[in-house]
Amino acid sequence: MAFPLLLLGASAILVLASNKHSKQGSSHPLAKNGQKWVKPQNGAIVSCGIFGVFDHSGIWLDGNIIELKGNGLIRGISPKRFLQNRSGKQIYVACDNNDRPVTDDTVAIRASEKLFHYCEYDLIRNNCHKFVWSCVSGKSTALTGFSELNSLLAEHYDCEIHWQKAEI
Repeated sequence: MAFPLLLLGASAILVLASNKHSKQGSSHPLAKNGQKWVKPQNGAIVSCGIFGVFDHSGIWLDGNIIELKGNGLIRGISPKRFLQNRSGKQIYVACDNNDRPVTDDTVAIRASEKLFHYCEYDLIRNNCHKFVWSCVSGKSTALTGFSELNSLLAEHYDCEIHWQKAEI
């Protein structure tokens, strides 16, 4: 019994260490001051907090969010369900310097093509952030934490990433 707890503790430390502030974007959506309300667009990257320690991310599509669930199912859920059983009460949208959602049609297409598929979920090696990045880039890149996702998004869209409140 001690080994699984030790493993969980080590995993939490790795995730926390990967969530340090990035020069290329806010490390956590709640960290940004002066937030604006932004209407998500298809293919937009969205996020919410989980118990003040982790972040969960997904892709906005037609008023729903496509996410990688902890059991490995890629599914579409309502914004209300996206927040259910999480500490965050707000969904945030990844935006550029002008507070426009960063996205393109390819992201939405890739996310919709993955709906109802299963993959081997792993908190560290194959999580929601890796799923989101695969929808954005079309690549399966090793990525663990939210700050890594921010850095990759900033590089991909050639802008600093700002997380703004989703107007739903």
